[in-house]
Amino acid sequence: MKYKMYDEMMEQPEAIRKTFASELENMENISKLVKNVDVIYLIGCGSSISTCYSVKSALNSVCDLNVEVFTGYEFVYNKKLTIDENSVCICASQSGETADTLAALRRANEFNIATVSISNEPDSSMIKEAKYPIITLGDRETAILGTKTYITQLACLYQILFAASDYDKKDEILDELKAIPDLIENLLESTEEDNKKLAEEFKDEDIFYCLGAGVNFGLAYKLAMTMLMEGAIKHACPVYASEFRHGLIERAEKDVPHIFLDADADCDELTKKAINFANTLEAKSIIYRLKDHADVNELLAPFVLVIPLEWFVYYLAHFNNEDPGETRHIGKVRYE
Repeated sequence: MKYKMYDEMMEQPEAIRKTFASELENMENISKLVKNVDVIYLIGCGSSISTCYSVKSALNSVCDLNVEVFTGYEFVYNKKLTIDENSVCICASQSGETADTLAALRRANEFNIATVSISNEPDSSMIKEAKYPIITLGDRETAILGTKTYITQLACLYQILFAASDYDKKDEILDELKAIPDLIENLLESTEEDNKKLAEEFKDEDIFYCLGAGVNFGLAYKLAMTMLMEGAIKHACPVYASEFRHGLIERAEKDVPHIFLDADADCDELTKKAINFANTLEAKSIIYRLKDHADVNELLAPFVLVIPLEWFVYYLAHFNNEDPGETRHIGKVRYE
């Protein structure tokens, strides 16, 4: 049986191609703006904030851009904002109507901060109200996990911010980014069967710890928060790999599942130590290594590793008689 998520996963490469064909010039102009600001605020919730975490970590490791990440209401109550400050606020939202993120966008507009919105919905409030809107061309996304909207948002953030950076390998990153749609097409075909088998093996597990370092922490956050918990209806917890030795080290017991994301970057020194320790305890370690799937700059790891993870979660839901695209409470629950 195929669920809606299947179709939306398959649409990811074309969504990136269409978005860049339509919005590249727009993004290049925004990059020129970003080069001259003192601080870059990245705002999102759920899958969208995970893209913010990933690109912030990537930039922090290679350049001097001043990047801060907030959830929507954290930004609204940020007392450091000043009128006409030299900053840019980039808000990401699949729907363009996420209440928290929209409130942050409006707050930035009140302070006359340059506002950029990235959304998949051209008629959304965020697209209409931002000074610099970017429309991702993935068509309507209905599966809750966020596949094509996640990958297009991430690609837009990388394009804008790396083009604005002083990273000495930014041209390499941007060239490899252009080839990402072809790489994703190959990964969608080559990683399905192995992760289907893996999902069947782990279908009866109730909780997963998801660990990543640097650029992969954002993906570990998405994996736990919006993939395993929302899509597969499994308990999950995202953990910085370097924080394995605090808290989790006391719960890393025999047969407890841990999902490790390893880009083989300098920051993954502690990821590897955590893997070794988990193995000595005979924990159930699932390891997704960048080098097993692609030969690209390590900073692009989330673009690569998210594809096998999507297949794992897709089939994990399936083997538990869940539709990975459906929700029980999201969209129904409101904070009063």
